[in-house]
Amino acid sequence: MIKIKRVYEKPDIHDGLRILVDRLWPRGIRRSTSNIDLWIKDVAPSMELRKWYSHEEKRWPEFEKRYKEELKDNKGFDKILDIVQKTDPVTLLYSTSEKEHNNAVVLWKVLEKHIVKMRDMK
Repeated sequence: MIKIKRVYEKPDIHDGLRILVDRLWPRGIRRSTSNIDLWIKDVAPSMELRKWYSHEEKRWPEFEKRYKEELKDNKGFDKILDIVQKTDPVTLLYSTSEKEHNNAVVLWKVLEKHIVKMRDMK
């Protein structure tokens, strides 16, 4: 099971492996006491895409499309896909206050799609 959670929310025993999927370390979070098990910053959107999107909701559909394109040739994606296939549960952590329009949501959708496709192939 893959979950999504804001990094500033209180950790829960049911989170499982907690993976930060942002390119930048979240403000106000100490690395030594973060309750973040893994940081895969390479799976985050490129700096160019992140700056272009700038959390403007009208750009969300295009951001989602472009980010999915970036994930196709992304080594960080391959790493996280391997992890979610072997670990249950996994929680993808993000820092933005925008809960519905963020990179973790897109990543979650793409991961779920890959996992379903792989199950169907078996």
